[in-house]
Amino acid sequence: MSDSTPVRVPRHRGIYLLPNLFTTGAMFAGFYAIVASIDARFADAAIAVFVAALLDGMDGRVARLTGTQSEFGVQYDSLSDLVSFGLAPSLVMYNWSLSALKDFGPLWGKVGWAAAFIYAACAALRLARFNTQVGVIDKRYFQGLASPAAAAVCMALVWSMENAGVSGASLCFVTPVLAVVAGLLMVSRFRYFSFKSLPTGDGGRVPFWWVVAAVLVLVLLALDTARVLFAVFALYLLSGPVLTLWGRATHRRRARRGAA
Repeated sequence: MSDSTPVRVPRHRGIYLLPNLFTTGAMFAGFYAIVASIDARFADAAIAVFVAALLDGMDGRVARLTGTQSEFGVQYDSLSDLVSFGLAPSLVMYNWSLSALKDFGPLWGKVGWAAAFIYAACAALRLARFNTQVGVIDKRYFQGLASPAAAAVCMALVWSMENAGVSGASLCFVTPVLAVVAGLLMVSRFRYFSFKSLPTGDGGRVPFWWVVAAVLVLVLLALDTARVLFAVFALYLLSGPVLTLWGRATHRRRARRGAA
């Protein structure tokens, strides 16, 4: 190489700021939820997880609208989801209710932290499976309960019970079941509507009744946010097994009629 040969300066690959700011905000909300639960501010912790879900839903849309999608953003979003919808809900549930099981003996204490760990581990497995199936899954459905929805069910319960003055310790035999069921549904093969493609009419317009339904939901949320959120997400949690089993039963009946 001669002295006159230009030397190429290594080009540093940057990251897109705007969508990753939303992702960082979501992860911060999840981290704040953990800290708030340690300080026994459980309602604040539950609200923080919902804030994380809101920010998580915005980062991908911002990236698509601004043309700033990147592989870094995909991986960073997945790690943020693990904190906000895996670790945060499991630790909030443990600090709020599951830890009270140790008052009934060492074995019950292990059941409490085991239930919290099962939830966190299933959330991690759910996110890993989702990342490997991004290009092959049907966009209209999720395979397994999405981690933000699982977190929403658990945190809506915490929020509504705190507003009602019901302590987590009094529900310590209920919350392990909820944590384990929500965790197992995340890694199940039940299909859940993703709501990424809503039914539209002519010209891509949304049917009028969707607007009416949205108004009713907003009114109900204004009346009692925590309980309405728990009811909505609990129904969504149940929708996967019900619709999947109903679809399989319908398919079998059609197959029998065809064979006949």
